[in-house]
Amino acid sequence: MYAAALRDLREQDYASANNRAYYCIFHAMRAVLALDGEDYKKHSAVIARFTLNYLKTDILPRDFGTLIANAALIRNRSDYEDFYICSVEDTNRLVEGAQHFLDDVRKYINTRYTSA
Repeated sequence: MYAAALRDLREQDYASANNRAYYCIFHAMRAVLALDGEDYKKHSAVIARFTLNYLKTDILPRDFGTLIANAALIRNRSDYEDFYICSVEDTNRLVEGAQHFLDDVRKYINTRYTSA
């Protein structure tokens, strides 16, 4: 997903880059939850449970809560609102944030399962 977000950003397909960056974050959250035996159908449930289990407990940085909320809002608006245009700067921040999120989730998973 992240590679697709970068590709779309380079191609100046910002709506698609927003979508791919969001899904990079979303699927990373689902992967972490799945390792604890949890899965949810609704995006809002995945976000709420991930926030409760990993951000509010400081397992992962709480700052990611803002990134997740912004990613969900931008993706939703980019996908469903005919006249919404996300700024290039916001798209760049979202794709960059997705990379940081993915890096931290990978570190967490590697640490958790290497030391177990």
